[in-house]
Amino acid sequence: MGEEVVDGVIVNIEMIDEEERERNNDKIMNQENETNNGEEKEKGTPLTEHFHRMDSLDKEASRVSGMPAVSKVLSTAAILQLAFQSIGVVYGDIGTSPLYVFASTFADRTPNRSDIIGALSLIIYTLTLFPLIKYVFIVLWANDNGEGGTFALYSLICRHSNVNAIPSQQTEVMEISAYKLELPNKHLRRAEKIRNALERSSFAKTGLLWLALLGTCMVIGDGILTPCISVLSAVDGVKKIDAGLSKDAIAMISIAILVVLFSIQRFGTDKVGYTFAPVILVWFIFIGTVGISNLIRHDSSVLKAFNPLYIVSYFKSDLKKAWISLGGVVLCMTGTEAMFADLGHFSVRPIQIAFTGLVYPCLICAYVGQAAYLSKFPGDVPDAFYKSTPEVVYWPMFTVAVLASIIASQAMISATFAIVKQSMALGCFPRVKVVHTSSKHEGQVYIPEINFLLLLACVFVTASFKDTTNIGNAYGIAVVAVMLVTSSLLTIIMLMIWQLSLALVTLFILVFVSFELLYFSSVLYKFTTGGYLPLAFAAFLFFIMYVWHYVQTKRHAFEVEKKVSMEYLNSLGSSLGITRVPGVGLLYTELTQGIPAIFPHFLTNVPAIHSILVFVSVKYLPINKVPPEERFLLRRVGPKEYKMYRCIARYGYRDRRVGNMEFEELLMEHLKNFILQENSDREEKREEVQSEIRFLEMSREAGVVYLLGHSEVKASEESNLFKKVIVNYVYDFLRRNFRQGFVDLQIPNKNLLQVGMNYYI
Repeated sequence: MGEEVVDGVIVNIEMIDEEERERNNDKIMNQENETNNGEEKEKGTPLTEHFHRMDSLDKEASRVSGMPAVSKVLSTAAILQLAFQSIGVVYGDIGTSPLYVFASTFADRTPNRSDIIGALSLIIYTLTLFPLIKYVFIVLWANDNGEGGTFALYSLICRHSNVNAIPSQQTEVMEISAYKLELPNKHLRRAEKIRNALERSSFAKTGLLWLALLGTCMVIGDGILTPCISVLSAVDGVKKIDAGLSKDAIAMISIAILVVLFSIQRFGTDKVGYTFAPVILVWFIFIGTVGISNLIRHDSSVLKAFNPLYIVSYFKSDLKKAWISLGGVVLCMTGTEAMFADLGHFSVRPIQIAFTGLVYPCLICAYVGQAAYLSKFPGDVPDAFYKSTPEVVYWPMFTVAVLASIIASQAMISATFAIVKQSMALGCFPRVKVVHTSSKHEGQVYIPEINFLLLLACVFVTASFKDTTNIGNAYGIAVVAVMLVTSSLLTIIMLMIWQLSLALVTLFILVFVSFELLYFSSVLYKFTTGGYLPLAFAAFLFFIMYVWHYVQTKRHAFEVEKKVSMEYLNSLGSSLGITRVPGVGLLYTELTQGIPAIFPHFLTNVPAIHSILVFVSVKYLPINKVPPEERFLLRRVGPKEYKMYRCIARYGYRDRRVGNMEFEELLMEHLKNFILQENSDREEKREEVQSEIRFLEMSREAGVVYLLGHSEVKASEESNLFKKVIVNYVYDFLRRNFRQGFVDLQIPNKNLLQVGMNYYI
């Protein structure tokens, strides 16, 4: 365990124990010797920290040593600063929920006083149970080295068991050193049984991936519905000017705001980030103060709603209506998932401080105040927020409400961009253009294609529904579905990684999962009145992601099956049977061992090959970041005179891909280090090493050419009709209409050489 100072912040760093490292190396070497892949290995070369001499890089490519520890030691001032910034980024969505909760709860009836108190009691304990207890004090700790979200939970499980179902990732990512947790021994046997059961079951592996994809799709659906309901609810206050303003007019104003909102996305959130927090802070102060004022002015007796027995009375009075109203109550915790999804921008402690110190008390005051007003004027429930706002602060409140709704929308749109980037990096989404809008924060990205599709979806939803009630019905399904996914994955983490007692896990399921299922049953009741919308969005997105993942998996299996043997390469000789011209050729392949099937096609179709040839495999690991010093893994392919190397470039799902010039510089630098490292104990070979490095530099000066296989994926002749449609038409449509591989790899056209090949799966 060591410490490193980064930008004035002390960062704890966990390193593998040296003896453990040697044991791992010996174990891997023995395994690789038993699995002879035909590649020659030089004898007697020492293992070094970053360049392990192995026949196969499959296992090593998924092991990252010396990663930063999961926590940063921050000063009190830094924690408070992050807590302030999180107010604007994280809490805009849940902060604007008072605009529509009571209206959605009693959408089809005028409540009496006991109904209002019962609904208020439900709101109070929903906010307490889920955002406060479940997320702030439990879920936030299930982070992926400081990153949150559905994929963080999935990757955490993958690292502690071999259940990863992502293409080219079927390796022991659980061996990544920095993510080893010190697990207690008390429940270790049970955890091992669960791990073994998951690893043996292909159904469990697929189910976990599907669960992660479903959660991702629901978050994207949330990103569509949040702008619609937030902006519509805020703009609804313009009725103060003209009470006869139609729904169509309000919808058109909302659409205009949405168009502007999505138009400015390309500028990124970094430049305006500091303006978000003050606006949302003013918003929370406003709603909290107005709530206290309403409580004093109207009916302070509603405070008895803090007694949970009023929930029982509420359900006893009319069970069915109370159950239906849960679909509106659940909207009080919209945006709760943002606390976990945006964790990477902050850390656990600042988010906890911001929620418990400001957000939670202000929200409670706002709902208590609205209930106090409605107990006197129950007929105003369709417009409870603005009707309960005192005349003297009405227009300031309206202005801040519109700004707050825009900011809430911005937060979910940014989260959608981030989660699409994660999905794409892990091979579960077609390639799209990712623009990094901040040099300081790698997580802040902008995706033009997704931005345009989100705009179309938001305009369609707003123009079609024109009313927050029906959108609220849809919104509730998205909110609760994501919570159920989080609870399911968290239960596995509790049993297998945290190794909690069965009593605690059972208590978690009874208290949280059972109530989430109750809420989910209520929102599903409103399926025909808008509830179908997020399920339709999720089904469409899931289909796209599943098709892409399925074909990518089969494509990788085809490459593994058709790889060329080393005997073929040795038969060609050092000249590879053709002319070797000065220069460096980077041949991209998904394989981490063996010669790709595309290589003979290059030799057949191209009359010459470069004097230095590097097989490059870009490998995305289910972790958030890979340290720059461990970005590349290198080794030789064939004898030294072949001048051929293998390079695996490793990225986490939040890593930023560098441009081609920077990539070339880093690769050449690591190649030189590799050549030096493998001969570090051989003084007699110093001149030979220097000669090889000079040859490498001369080849680089002659030019770098990127060799890429242009693959056409087709279903095999014996495939059934459904598979042929999926592969030959759906996947082909996605591949042709999204970004091509060389664009995604940031390869310049002038340096690109492609050879076509058909893949039959």
